[in-house]
Amino acid sequence: MAVTQKLACRVERIVHHGEHVYTVFLRPARLVPRFHPGQFLHLALDPYDPSSFWPDSRAFSIASPPVERDSVRISYSVRGRFTMRMEEELVEGSEVWIKMPYGKFVVNPSADVVLVAGGTGITAFMAFLETLESGGQRTVRLAYGCRTKELLIYQDEIHRCVDRVPSLDVCYFVEERSENGKVGGTTGQPAYVGRLSVAAFWSRIPRPLEAEYYVAGPPAMLDTVSQNLRAKGIGAEAINIDSWE
Repeated sequence: MAVTQKLACRVERIVHHGEHVYTVFLRPARLVPRFHPGQFLHLALDPYDPSSFWPDSRAFSIASPPVERDSVRISYSVRGRFTMRMEEELVEGSEVWIKMPYGKFVVNPSADVVLVAGGTGITAFMAFLETLESGGQRTVRLAYGCRTKELLIYQDEIHRCVDRVPSLDVCYFVEERSENGKVGGTTGQPAYVGRLSVAAFWSRIPRPLEAEYYVAGPPAMLDTVSQNLRAKGIGAEAINIDSWE
């Protein structure tokens, strides 16, 4: 496991997806330490003085793949004081500090896996998906839900992963229809109307009782999905929760 490091970063680009959801691209002053897909970083908005304490910070999943050590990508939705500051203060060219890597939310490399993502919880899985190899024998299933199709912010990247990896199967859940009455996006993957549901994607899992499950998203969604998986006979040891929030 890599040693945690503190790095100054320049905000290179900010993408506003709408409804107070953002993706931030950071350019670190030096290469970031090696990390595993699923790990997270702490981001501080205030300057860091090495002779003093680390400033107030918040944890964010590292959405960029480990091979991109000269850049870091995170996404967030505005919830609470810290992310309100991010929305108000972050501009392209400004400086922030990060320390990384942290966390053990790392997908088992040898098992069939089911990834369940709600909203910006998808960031916990992007580094893993973008490092999948096309010849793998295991199956990977992703259920990804958001309130509107516009908030499926990593749909294009996921589509490229599906094209590259035959064993990857994806379904989307969109709570609200768009103005044209459609749900989902343009990737051709199945899209369901309504909240993300274990019952709806259960039939898409080839060997559900043998798979390992990884769940990331809002706290209420974590609780609901975990309870529904247990009701399907999945043991607690096979359910992994991204619970650093």
